[in-house]
Amino acid sequence: MDAKLRSSLPASVCGQRFHPRALRIIQETIAEDGHRSRKEITRQVCDRLGWVDHRGRRKEMGAAVALLRFHRRGWIALPPARHPHRPTARRQPLPDGFAAPDHVLTGPLKQLGGIRLEAVTGPANSALWNGLVATFHYRGYAPGCGAQWRYLIRSERGIVGAMGFAAAALAVRDRDGWIGWNPAQRRANRHLLVNHSRFLILPWVQVPHLASHLLGLAARRLPADFQARYGYRPLLLETFVDQERFTGTCYRAANWIRVGQTAGRGRSDHRPWRQQQQEAAPLPVKSIWLYPLHPDWRSRLCTGEGAAA
Repeated sequence: MDAKLRSSLPASVCGQRFHPRALRIIQETIAEDGHRSRKEITRQVCDRLGWVDHRGRRKEMGAAVALLRFHRRGWIALPPARHPHRPTARRQPLPDGFAAPDHVLTGPLKQLGGIRLEAVTGPANSALWNGLVATFHYRGYAPGCGAQWRYLIRSERGIVGAMGFAAAALAVRDRDGWIGWNPAQRRANRHLLVNHSRFLILPWVQVPHLASHLLGLAARRLPADFQARYGYRPLLLETFVDQERFTGTCYRAANWIRVGQTAGRGRSDHRPWRQQQQEAAPLPVKSIWLYPLHPDWRSRLCTGEGAAA
């Protein structure tokens, strides 16, 4: 393997350190049988490289994304997709029958009555969540990364918003410095940090203190929901607030902690480090906010024992 390719390889894939030998194993797996599908190759790669979650299940989604990225960069040659499909559109329509009210919903928080977070299950709720976020969130819709959870926010006066949680960012200088973990600890325990990726209160809902109230509800409920689906409880929440649009007032009111700002690079920026330092940031700089979910969160994240949380 030449030095240029070696320097271009990612530091980790599916939560594990990625060595040049791993790339050779992937290439050998593909070459063994030219009749296997991409899905079959993904499963074998997971088995051979130990890309499994904390329940021992293959990380097929993350592995498939990594293999497709390697294929597009010319490092491997995957067989043609057997069931090609169009990429998921960022703009998804609202379901038939959904209509925005013709009046603004305002007044004190108590007038909403009981507010609940409804886990998104089934195609109907999924289509509704996707459509709401695509239509009314400034960033639009995009599929979540890794372990994830979505909520519709309902009240006695109707649906008021949506929330989404997904895998944490791979590495963020100010976040990682504040946590205090080293790269090995981050690779081992990053799954215990969850990203609050979407937060939508519908534009006709103008109720003071609603946002911070919802953040509190989510912080209390999310650990148990993750435990039920993924077999572990997160220890820390993160979110990134676009500083040109928002000040993070609701996060501050809900006792989140501002720990710094991003470099404006984003999850999909795979340029070499030196090139990143020489070029302007392609994305808006965002403030970083964190919320601890356990009193002993730092010591657990900064050891190799976090998976037992």
